[in-house]
Amino acid sequence: LLQKQNSQTQFRNQLLQFSTYLDALEKKSSVFSVKICYFVRYWITEFMFKMDSKLIKTVEELQELARANGEAFHCHLLDTTQINSQDWSRKLTQRVKPNTSKKRKVSLLFDHLEPEELSDHLTYLEFKAFRRISFSDYQSYIMNSCVKENPTMERSITLCNGISQWVQLMVLSRPTPQLRAEVFIKFIHVAQKLHQLQNFNTLMAVIGGLCHSSISRLKETSSYVPHEVNKVFNELTELLSSYRNYDNYRRAYNECTNFKIPILGVQLKDLISLYEAMPNYLEDKKINIHKLYSLYNHINELIQLQEMAPPLEANKDLVHLLTLSVDLYYTEDEIYELSYAREPRSHRAAPLTPSKPPVVVDWASGVAPKPDPKTISKRVQRMVDSVFKNYDHDQDGYISQEEFEKIAASFPFSFCVMDKDREGLISREEITAYFMRASSIYSKLGLGFAHNFQETTYLKPTFCDNCAGFVSLFFK
Repeated sequence: LLQKQNSQTQFRNQLLQFSTYLDALEKKSSVFSVKICYFVRYWITEFMFKMDSKLIKTVEELQELARANGEAFHCHLLDTTQINSQDWSRKLTQRVKPNTSKKRKVSLLFDHLEPEELSDHLTYLEFKAFRRISFSDYQSYIMNSCVKENPTMERSITLCNGISQWVQLMVLSRPTPQLRAEVFIKFIHVAQKLHQLQNFNTLMAVIGGLCHSSISRLKETSSYVPHEVNKVFNELTELLSSYRNYDNYRRAYNECTNFKIPILGVQLKDLISLYEAMPNYLEDKKINIHKLYSLYNHINELIQLQEMAPPLEANKDLVHLLTLSVDLYYTEDEIYELSYAREPRSHRAAPLTPSKPPVVVDWASGVAPKPDPKTISKRVQRMVDSVFKNYDHDQDGYISQEEFEKIAASFPFSFCVMDKDREGLISREEITAYFMRASSIYSKLGLGFAHNFQETTYLKPTFCDNCAGFVSLFFK
């Protein structure tokens, strides 16, 4: 009953009748009535279902019935506040890295960040998303074979796609082949650290971005990548290859102990295969308990992984920066345009057909993110607060133009030339407007063309409402 395709509806219908519980009360069968309440409590606490409003109301009505009959202990067992009480994802981990004697000042500049710092914080973001996927989310995916109306699963997929795009765009953001190669090499080192952390899902995203054809076609760039780095890249690509149903990955994953994050797409494919391989009912119309038990064991293994916090230290300022950095919504065509702008197609080379990277799981493609202005504004404000916390040394509300340009280089876009309230300095308001405008346009919020020109008379110089740029006066 608990894990059938309409378990919530069926369970609610059973509770609505209340007949079994009422019969037990009328017959003064305290043992049986307590067993019923324990059964409901087990369902609530063990399976962590996201109950719909009708089901919550039904359980509360059962609780009221128990209260009306003077059964205080039964009321306690039927307490719906036990549902999804875990809130690890709301807190930054306080775990300290072993053998860390002195903590250095955090840098928010991509070029200054060590691969270990990037891998740690990407793992933090990944685990935060993975931790939020509940038992019922997996169940919903099994029944629908998609992430429709499954926001936690969708956010996890969007993060994976965002990291993959961010990797590609950070490489393509550099103007020369040598600089692009340096970013490529850095991400290989990040991938090595992710492998050591046993974070296979983010490892898939990073390697998937690096082996994407928009990057692999950059022959001038690849000429600057050392042989030993390419060797590591090929080894990691082979590890994540879909050959023989991800055999290399499965063997490596099964050998891992303690904290680990699986490739979620592979796990979901296994769940779908398991669900479709066995019938719901046996020949005598009995429920196929073996199928339910197999599905439960598979999902429960994923739920158990959520209980083991990552062995790393997270800096909230860097978390804010990376959260905003990977919120990308580029199309495949836009990424290829950037690639061809960096290294135009040779006349002798055959036209390159956009192709999926060989290590990206099919389930992660085609998920349309749902950005909203409030979320973007919140993330931008957090990131700006972190910037001024670390770079506004005299706390006057300004940072230098040079520092801003370095920070902006950590993002794979450059939207407009910043104007300055004071020579060589940029204010908090200007930076906020810059990233809000850039994030809004690149998240496809329907803002359209950057400027809407119309004739207006100003009595003094002002700022553009669209890009926050300075508008000077001129006379005809």
